[in-house]
Amino acid sequence: MTISQQDTYELNNGVKMPVIGFGVYKIPEEQMEATIGTALEAGYRHFDTAAFYENERALGDVLKNVNVSREELFITTKVWNDDLGYDETLQAFETSLEKLQMDYLDLYLIHWPIEGKYTESWKALEKLYKEGRVRAIGVSNFHSQHLEEIFSVATVKPMVNQLEYHPQLAQKEMRGFCDEHEIQLEAWAPLKRGAFFDDPVIQELAEKYGKTPAQIVLRWDVQTGVSTIPKSVTPERIRQNIDIFDFELTEGDMERLDTLDTHERLGKDPDNFSFDD
Repeated sequence: MTISQQDTYELNNGVKMPVIGFGVYKIPEEQMEATIGTALEAGYRHFDTAAFYENERALGDVLKNVNVSREELFITTKVWNDDLGYDETLQAFETSLEKLQMDYLDLYLIHWPIEGKYTESWKALEKLYKEGRVRAIGVSNFHSQHLEEIFSVATVKPMVNQLEYHPQLAQKEMRGFCDEHEIQLEAWAPLKRGAFFDDPVIQELAEKYGKTPAQIVLRWDVQTGVSTIPKSVTPERIRQNIDIFDFELTEGDMERLDTLDTHERLGKDPDNFSFDD
């Protein structure tokens, strides 16, 4: 399975999304310039943020001053739970766009499926999409029942579903559901903050391929057809995380990584979550 750093996954509307991106969750504003600079030099062109991360403006400040055209970039942000609802989502989009200092977004997502609110937000995303203000729209942390509810009101099908995804949470049912409905799966927390890097299978494969545990896991991501957005503020790791295109995991080694699926989450479960605790 030959994949290059420049390769993309084609979304169901024809928009091309990079197979690998860079997450900016919890990156402090004062570290943003150096971190994004390193990421750009390493070859990242997809940057994933969210209103909740409180660093959209810092990301926009950096990107407006780099020697990379807007057309080369793929920028994702997300509407937070407090801003769900039709009018609220439209206003949240304007706020995010102003902070990012951009004329359009490449991908806009509903961050969490807050019951009773996300279908109205979806209608707002459709409006923004039809007006050409965002090139693709989608969701984050949505399971099949949440997506079915979106389908019941949608005139535009979601193009992306961003989920926690790594070998210990391989999301096989959701992968199948999203494939069936032509929704691109995207991985957040793909490295689970290194929580399983000491697993014997990971260690053995890292030694076999001469790669880091993170590189093994990220290669597994892209070979399963999932777009991945690792995050780091360490220059060496930023560069290593995108250096996954000079080797290929064998079918047998992919199957060995599949055996690590314990359904263990780092984050909240979309079927049972609260932000009040």
